[in-house]
Amino acid sequence: MTQPKQVLDSIVIAVSNQKGGVGKTATSVNVAGELARSGKRVLLVDCDPQGNATTSLGINKRALEATTYEVLMGIADPAAAICATGRERYDLLPASEHLAGAMIELASAAEREWRMRGVVRQVAPHYDIVLIDCPPSLGLLTLNALCAADYVLIPLQCEYLALEGLAQLKGTIDRVQQQLNSRLAILGVVMTMYDGRTNLAQQVVEEVRRYFPQRIFNTLIPRSVRVSEAPSYGQLLFEYDPQSRAAQSYYQLVQEIIRRLGKRLGYE
Repeated sequence: MTQPKQVLDSIVIAVSNQKGGVGKTATSVNVAGELARSGKRVLLVDCDPQGNATTSLGINKRALEATTYEVLMGIADPAAAICATGRERYDLLPASEHLAGAMIELASAAEREWRMRGVVRQVAPHYDIVLIDCPPSLGLLTLNALCAADYVLIPLQCEYLALEGLAQLKGTIDRVQQQLNSRLAILGVVMTMYDGRTNLAQQVVEEVRRYFPQRIFNTLIPRSVRVSEAPSYGQLLFEYDPQSRAAQSYYQLVQEIIRRLGKRLGYE
């Protein structure tokens, strides 16, 4: 783990969408990578029992002694569970299938919504940004992430049914904001798996732009086989194929994110 930082509070971003297969984990690991490349100290918290973010970064889940599960249940110290990814300024709090047990065990636990917030507060002083890769559901793990976060980044697949899920997620975010975490805000919606050759993809983007006129990012993440290939090699897109449209798109997306966060990241 890096030395504690001296200026500005850390920013905590939950990457969330209850629908699976929308590019959520790809967005989490590559946005974290691009933020680290821009000079920010980044921690990615894998909060999905599938542990796809952990695998995508080339880390063997079966060799881990402590994961997000042990940390949330108070069995392990967060600092001891964090592992280096082999990339400068980029650390990971990994996950394994054991995390599925937390959804059951936390149901009757005291202050069950606030476990992740407590974990993040312990480690956040060492990082500029903490990203939480949420599971594809609106259950207790996602609720923990939303209670710990300052912002929500919403990856949204360019298909019609995704719009229904977006309305549901927005309702959940509003309830969390009103009842549990008043500082929570939507950082933005990023459109993924975009295929400009289809009318449907363009129509979905326009519909989301009407629904979230100030929140949708201009950068569109294209449908690309590179996004699927890179994790099988334990690599980020900029490592696997830096000239690909997908890698360039994530770079551009992070430039937009930095502009939106502005002074909170130390930029004027």
